[in-house]
Order: sequence, then C-alpha cells, then structure tokens
Amino acid sequence: MQHFYFDHNAASPLAPEVLREFGSALAEVYGNASSIHHFGQRAKQKLEAARRTVATAIGCDSAEIVFTSGGTESDNLAIFGVSRRKAGPKHVVTTAIEHPAVLNACEALAREGTEVTYVSPASGCRIDPEDLRRAIRPETMLVSIMHANNETGVLQPIEDCARIAREAGILFHSDAVQTAGRMPVNVRALGVDLLSIGGHKFGAPKGTGALYIRKGVAVAPILHGGHHERDRRPGTENVAGAMALARALSDQWDWNSLTALRDRLESGILARIPAARVNGSTAGRLPNTTNIRFDGIEGEAMVIALDLRGFAVSSGSACSSGAIEPSHVLLAMGLSPEEARSSVRFSLGPGNTVEQVDALIDAVTMSVAHLRRISTSVVAHV
Repeated sequence: MQHFYFDHNAASPLAPEVLREFGSALAEVYGNASSIHHFGQRAKQKLEAARRTVATAIGCDSAEIVFTSGGTESDNLAIFGVSRRKAGPKHVVTTAIEHPAVLNACEALAREGTEVTYVSPASGCRIDPEDLRRAIRPETMLVSIMHANNETGVLQPIEDCARIAREAGILFHSDAVQTAGRMPVNVRALGVDLLSIGGHKFGAPKGTGALYIRKGVAVAPILHGGHHERDRRPGTENVAGAMALARALSDQWDWNSLTALRDRLESGILARIPAARVNGSTAGRLPNTTNIRFDGIEGEAMVIALDLRGFAVSSGSACSSGAIEPSHVLLAMGLSPEEARSSVRFSLGPGNTVEQVDALIDAVTMSVAHLRRISTSVVAHV
C-alpha cells in the first residue's frame, strides 16, 4: 500500500537541494567556527554566509539573526530573554491560540510572578487588534502573537497588532514558524521586534531555526556558556544546520500553488459529507491548511482510519499529540469539547498531487461511513 503525507504543518520532508547541501556540509565543514585556524575560519565564513542569506530572506541585517535549534527555542529565547532584562512588575499579552512553545513559556513566567493576559480570538480564529489594545497595561513589557495558527492556518493581523504595541512602547514578538519559508515574511513590513523561525516546516532539517532580534532590543540568554551568537545563544554553532536552513529559505518551494489543491480537497470533502464543517475563517489562511470537523466522529479515530488507508493527517498540533484534552485552539474559538475532538487537520506540501487529493477525498468519505456504522452498531448493541 502506498502512503501519502498530508501533515506538513507538523514537519515537512527535506527538500532535495537542501539534503545535498546539508550532507556535503556535514562531511566537509567540520571545523569549529570559533577556531582561528583554516578549518575554523572556513566554518565561520559558511556560518556568516548562511546568516546573511536568512537575513535577506526576511528583510533584516545579518547581525539581527540568531541561529537556534528551532521554533521552540526561538520562542523561549524571545519571551524569557525579554523578561530577564526587565525589573519590577511585569505583564505579558499573548493569545489563547498560541503554540505550546509560547503558552508554556508564558505559564512558566506566571509561576515566577509575571502577569499574563490571554486574548481570545473570534470564531474565525482571528484576533481583534482592539482586544489587544484593551489588554495592554502600563507594566506590559511584551506582546507575543503568532503569524499563522498551526491548526487552522488562519493568518493573524500582525501589522496592526505590532503597530499598537509600538505606539505603547512595548516589544512585539511573533511566532512565524508556520509562515517563514512558505510565504513572504518581511520583519520591517510586519513591524515586529522579534520573530521565530523553525526550519523543519519548510524543507530544512529538524533542529534548525532562527530568531530575529531587532537591533537595539536587549535579550538575555537563556543558556549559559561561551560568547557565541553575540552573547545571545551560547554553544558551538550548528554550521551545517545553518547552511541547510539558509538554502531552504533561498530555494523556496512554491507553497502558493497549494491553494488550488487545498480548495479541491476542502470542497470535495464538503460535497461528499454535507455535515462536515471547516473550522476557522476561509479567508486569509496559509495556502496549504484546512481544519475540518466531522461531528459525531472522534478525530483520533479518523486519523487512525486514514492512516490505515495510507494517508497521514493530524487531529491537532503535533506538539500536543497524546494530550487527552481537546485542542485549546478550537476551544478558544468557541467550539464545544465534542466538536473540537471531532476535528482533523489536513496540511499539504509541495509533493502532493491532484491524484493524491482525490484519493484522500475518497478515503475520508469511506472512513466517515465506516466509523459511523461502527458508532451506530455500538449504540444499537447497548
């Protein structure tokens, strides 16, 4: 049986050209970038070239890029790094639909005495900038709002929210792990002070990422060691990973072409299963993402049923996999726990085809019918 991958928001495969770059770098660029001999300086040159490439891709200076191990570390460095530079009463504003890397970091701050306000979205999964304005206090030091939601794909009004924070003299961070490398991201145009990138979402290896820190923003390190990354992130640099991340950003796949495939999948499922519903706004989304609710059917059961038919999908954030509770994102949008548990995320990638999408529509239709028969049989037996 063939297997087809529709879970790119969890992780994407390595792009072929990135794999070649990564493999050759691992074999050939083995010096420590802090060493002053030939091999170390060659590694340093490759590292700085990668930094310039990443900076160019998101519209900033190379000195504003810090290489990290991925989106989670970037989020944590932004949140804890800003907090540790501030004395006195502290307050952070974030949203109820953030990735666990942001939510759990904010919960850790709360345990240390920082007050945190969670802004809830409208039913379409989009934050109202005016709700952010009302949440700001005199002691607010940071606002953190994701660029696109990882479960619904809905884009957030980052420019408007960043403007509100800037007018109040507050630093603004955005988790752009689902957008960077997939759609144009320009930190100057967005108006953000900090922005997180995770490489494994757009064809780079797992364990690669970056944090944009606007020049003049003071961020305390969350690790302690040497003076790497301009004293912001100690540890021997992952040169090969940085090179692969840069290559993936500069040789971007055509994610925009996935809009037609995503719409074909969505409309096909809704036509065959009239009771199905799309979660979140259908305007202003990532081009590859749809989140669909199948009332009366457990999302986890759908994931398993589709996997048995050769299709990999998700019932929510991969970083919350195994959680008993329903998706915090869908609950924040106003769905009931039962509705949230009956939802499935489909996230496409450049390797998906029309034929795969049509086969997935058939598999979803058959899986829903099968699971409903089982449910009816259990109820009748009881």
